[in-house]
Amino acid sequence: MKILIDYIQLFFQEFIFYYALAVMFSYVIIALLSAWEMRRYLHKNTPTDYRNLLVSEFAPSVSIIAPAYNEEPNIVDNVRSLLSLHYNNYEVVVVNDGSKDDTLRQLIMAFELVKVDFAINTRIKTESVRGIYRSESKALERLVVIDKENGGKADALNAGINVAKNDLILCIDADCIIEPDAVLKLVKPFMDEPVRVIGAGGVVRIANSCEVQHGRLVKVHMPDNLLSRFQVLEYLRGFLMGRLAWSRINGLLIVSGALGLFDKDIVIKAGGYSTKTVGEDMELIIRMRKYMHKHKLPYKLVYTPEPLCWTEAPANLNVLGRQRNRWSRGTLESLLMHRDILFNPKYGTLGMLSFPYWLLVEWLGPILEFIGLIILVTLVALGLVHWTYSLILFAMVYAFVLVISTLTIIYEELSYRQYTSGRDLIKLWILSFLEPFIYHPLILYWEIKGNFDFLTGKKAWGKMSRNGFR
Repeated sequence: MKILIDYIQLFFQEFIFYYALAVMFSYVIIALLSAWEMRRYLHKNTPTDYRNLLVSEFAPSVSIIAPAYNEEPNIVDNVRSLLSLHYNNYEVVVVNDGSKDDTLRQLIMAFELVKVDFAINTRIKTESVRGIYRSESKALERLVVIDKENGGKADALNAGINVAKNDLILCIDADCIIEPDAVLKLVKPFMDEPVRVIGAGGVVRIANSCEVQHGRLVKVHMPDNLLSRFQVLEYLRGFLMGRLAWSRINGLLIVSGALGLFDKDIVIKAGGYSTKTVGEDMELIIRMRKYMHKHKLPYKLVYTPEPLCWTEAPANLNVLGRQRNRWSRGTLESLLMHRDILFNPKYGTLGMLSFPYWLLVEWLGPILEFIGLIILVTLVALGLVHWTYSLILFAMVYAFVLVISTLTIIYEELSYRQYTSGRDLIKLWILSFLEPFIYHPLILYWEIKGNFDFLTGKKAWGKMSRNGFR
């Protein structure tokens, strides 16, 4: 028994310590890469006159695909917003995925829709389509609404891809608010980069408590709800100091399902969205990248650090818990489905850096943290804890988290300054002191539960109720 306890203490004092150091070092590298990439992006794009791109005959055509399931509170305003984006050559494809509320009826009434004959080129198999609707108004000729049997978000996106007529597809969540110039800024890398761009993503921000009129965000506010406010800090850290760095080295492993622009041809050749995982956005990116490597085609996956999309974040514990549980299961599913990439040099950065990082840090990190907490509680109960060592470790990690969160807020202030009120920034900074004790333990619990649910075979998406924008 004593030997077992000695091994447990050694694991806690040695392995956990050096693992934490390695993770913190990786975060420092990511922060430096993010700062470099942000500076480069601002220098390159600030003088750009997007009006030239708006009228350019060389600008690629875009099909915006918005899957909708029980989105009655926001659907009409959000579609209006999509129809008024600043871009010339695009269509809007709304996919009603068997909604049980009045989503379809609201669309029919608001946009004068009628059922039409439409030949669908079924390149990706989906649940059956019940009908295609178009507007009787000439002003709304770019709108297409698909009504289909429920099959989940991935299946709805695939149905939209089958109907989409344009070269690029912008896959979004129907409950999101897209900035008017979002398509212009996402399309630009497809025209600028010397190699083929297969996908582009942008920053997603929290719209809770913001002022929205007719599907447009007119004024940004910090969320009134404390839970949503924690998510603001989390999203800023993830998008500004995470994906921006991976984009710099062409190592992106995920483009947010809320906003992603893709090369339709590559999406179809890769097989479309998988309906076998709840993490369809990450899984598709991995499969697209594998396809490009398999055929030895040079490519790039890019990220735009501008706030282009605003989403309604979960405002209660039950909904947020279901969301994070699903994210955790989706990550593990994607990693297991494509485990052949791990440390495989033929996949370059993907196999030797991105994939191992997601496995050893993003997935394994919460599990090791949970194990470490169990060991600590056990050692405390047995009176064997080394308090000096433990306090030093906790202080080191806590101070590091504060530094990263503070840098994130500074990045936001120096770049696009969506929260212009000093009071809002102070609130956000104060939250960074509380996050490790209030918000992070909840996220840790939901991630561990997500892994457990995956092992027990849980496949459900989980109900995501919305309050709607004000």
